[in-house]
Amino acid sequence: MSLKEEFATRNFSIYGQWLGILAMILCLAVGISNIFTLDAIIIIFCAFALASAFVILFIEVPLLLRICPTSATFDATLRKISTNYTRAAAYGIMSAIQFISISRRATSLIAAAVVLALAAFSYLLAAIKGQAFVGSKTLGGQGVAQMIV
Repeated sequence: MSLKEEFATRNFSIYGQWLGILAMILCLAVGISNIFTLDAIIIIFCAFALASAFVILFIEVPLLLRICPTSATFDATLRKISTNYTRAAAYGIMSAIQFISISRRATSLIAAAVVLALAAFSYLLAAIKGQAFVGSKTLGGQGVAQMIV
């Protein structure tokens, strides 16, 4: 199935997954760019953004859990985030943390917060509509990991 066909299925979990990838890129970019401020509180939120980027990477690209040497505890924790509801909750928590950074000072971390919130909303919509989670084949979903390893 091509990327165009995946988007044509109107399954909101696909939209959430791709918004998650966009959020990962934004978290990494704005986390690095804002970490050079002299404000210790903003630096803490940047660290959360960078940590969120790596967590999202392992959540959304399941092939990496097979390839990268990670601990069994880390793998077990990430495998719990497998349904649309749990993904919506995880993205909602990461988004809330970034939105709290606005209380200190408005920075570009808000861009990551907004995209994280959109991903959470997409997963929540998929869960409410009763759509099963469908991983994008492009990102290593739907048995790609089993075929390679």
